[in-house]
Amino acid sequence: KALMKMGLGLVLVGHVNFLLGALVHGAVYRYITVRVQAAMMVYAISNVIAIVAGLLGIISGIVAIVLSKNKKNRTLQWVLLVFGFLAGLIALAAAVALSVSVVEAIVYQGENLLKQCNFKNSDDADSSSSITYECHFDPTRLYSTTIILWVPLIFMSLVEMVFSFRCFAVCSSFLYLCPCRREPVQAKK
Repeated sequence: KALMKMGLGLVLVGHVNFLLGALVHGAVYRYITVRVQAAMMVYAISNVIAIVAGLLGIISGIVAIVLSKNKKNRTLQWVLLVFGFLAGLIALAAAVALSVSVVEAIVYQGENLLKQCNFKNSDDADSSSSITYECHFDPTRLYSTTIILWVPLIFMSLVEMVFSFRCFAVCSSFLYLCPCRREPVQAKK
C-alpha cells in the first residue's frame, strides 16, 4: 500500500514538473532564440532537464503502482530500481540547474532574458516611449513570470527526487541489494 502511494505521488509530481517545465518553455522561451545568446543556453538546458525529469517521474510512478500489485515480479523490481535511480538523479540535476538559473537571473536582474531587446536612450528625441518598438515581445512581465514559475519547479523537482529515491530504496530492499537485509534462509523439510 505504501508503494502504491509513492507511485501515485510520483505520477502526480511528475505531471506537475512536466507541466511547469512546458509552461516555462512556452511562456518564456518562445520569444528567445538560443542560437544568438549563450547565456540563454543554461536556462533552456535546465528547463529541458526538468521536463525529462518529469517524464521519468511519471514512468517510475506507473511502474511503482504496477509493482505494488505484483511484488513478486523481478523484472518490474529491476525496472523500478533503474528508473527510480535515474528519475532521482535527473530530478536532482534539474533542481541544481534551475537553482543556478534563478540565481543567475536574479544577480543580473533579468538582463540575460532581455538581451534581444534594443533599449534606446530615453533622452533621444527620436526615442519612442513604447516598449514594443524596442523589443519584439512584451518584456514587462517576462522576468517575474520566469522567476515565479522556476521556484515551484525547483521545489517539485526536489519532491520528485525524494519520491524517486524512496522507490529506489524500496526496490533495493525487495531485491536484497542493501547490506542490512539478508535473503531469508529456506528451512529444510
